[in-house]
Amino acid sequence: MIDFKATAPYFKFTNKQRKGIILLFSIIIILQMVYFFTNFAAPEKSSPRKEQEWMSLQFEIDSMKLIKYDAKPKMYSFNPNFISDYKGYKLGLSVQEIDRLMAFRKEDKYVNSAEEFQKVTKISDSLLNVISPFFKFPNWIQNEKKFKEEKKEYVKNVFPKKEKIVILDINEATQEDFMKIYGIGEALSLRILKQKEILGGFVSMEQIKEVWGLSPEVVFELNAHFKIYALPNFKKIAINDASLKELSQFPYFRYALAKQIVTYRSMNGNFKNIEDLSKIKDFPVEKAKIISLYLEF
Repeated sequence: MIDFKATAPYFKFTNKQRKGIILLFSIIIILQMVYFFTNFAAPEKSSPRKEQEWMSLQFEIDSMKLIKYDAKPKMYSFNPNFISDYKGYKLGLSVQEIDRLMAFRKEDKYVNSAEEFQKVTKISDSLLNVISPFFKFPNWIQNEKKFKEEKKEYVKNVFPKKEKIVILDINEATQEDFMKIYGIGEALSLRILKQKEILGGFVSMEQIKEVWGLSPEVVFELNAHFKIYALPNFKKIAINDASLKELSQFPYFRYALAKQIVTYRSMNGNFKNIEDLSKIKDFPVEKAKIISLYLEF
């Protein structure tokens, strides 16, 4: 147990000491009260200019609020064929009027004008006058007749009908004959004639595809207007006697291929037919039939 008598001397104070202790506690309590109840934050300095800016901003906010509250909901254009029950209700249609439109649509039918919409729904003239300016029907419905006329005129102008010509031998055709084909102008017609000159004449209509710049549509038209009735009269290449220079000048043989032909010929003897020639590496086998018409074995 604690011996209070032994500790008593430590709690004996003189009159001055007691007064000092009381004064100390009083100061502590006063400082605590000052700390809790006093705002030590520095007062914000406001200038007249800043106050004016705040007033202006507040005025703009108040104005925007008034505009928002006073504004009426904006109505946008719509196709009356696809209005929902809620949309019809918002427009002012009765339940019966909406049901009539829904039944009409279930038959896979469409209204194509404001008058037809009124006929189906049986709405009043006053309501029709209010909502019909916002009706938006597809352009092809409103201008179907006009669209067809414009389409015919466009096709007529863009794709003018070409003069019908008799089917000619392509090796006898002139530049004017080629220019009668839609899609062939002066440049392409000269290019076809140049290719014919290089080859010595066309032996197959497949060779038309080798002319640079001809679209598939133009190639189709050429095949419809031109044929090869007889092989052109040109000097054939003697494949077993022709020199390297002569072979390399042939449009279907490159120099490297011509050199292989000469080498193969010297090592294996003469070529008997196109099948022997097609055994050479890099020979254009897909054009073997055309090439054979230019060669003499």
